[in-house]
Amino acid sequence: MKQSNFIAWIYRMPLIKRWALMHCIKPENVAEHSHLVAVIAHLLAVIRNTKFGGTLNADRASTLALFHECSEARHQDINHNTKYHNPEITREFKRLEKLAEQECIDSLPEDFRDIYNAIIIQDNVDAEYKQLIKAADLLSAYLKTLDELHFGNQEFAHVKVNLDNKLEKIKQELPEVQYFLDIFAKSCTATVDQLSGM
Repeated sequence: MKQSNFIAWIYRMPLIKRWALMHCIKPENVAEHSHLVAVIAHLLAVIRNTKFGGTLNADRASTLALFHECSEARHQDINHNTKYHNPEITREFKRLEKLAEQECIDSLPEDFRDIYNAIIIQDNVDAEYKQLIKAADLLSAYLKTLDELHFGNQEFAHVKVNLDNKLEKIKQELPEVQYFLDIFAKSCTATVDQLSGM
């Protein structure tokens, strides 16, 4: 039987650093980020379904989020300012991401590819789920930013301003984001003793 590189690439995700151009009090890698985005996406879907009459499959949202950064196993995490420096550069980075996603699919046994096509190839992800995962991605970055600022890292001050603006826009369409911020965000910078109720 032919060996597949699929898991081998996923296995390398903890080696891919996020926020590579910034000083971080607590380093973060793509695997950790993907896990948190998956948890947040699941919770956002539950909030939408329970509080705002949604009908999303929370398990599907979580699975899609878990795989949303697969291309970075091949091409690393690219700094936001670099990736979006100008339209031409953005277009080329997006092209690289698509190639990496396809390489990921092509590394699978052929009879598995259709299943993962709708999970890994971001252009194939349903728009409603894609929007929710984007919100979860922003919330993950927001929690990271709050954490870094909590520990005195002012390098993240401008990141918070940018994320505040992005979240303000997305809250207009996704009320579950505001609910998440109101109910879950504040305790993320609490100490262990505070979380334990001491």
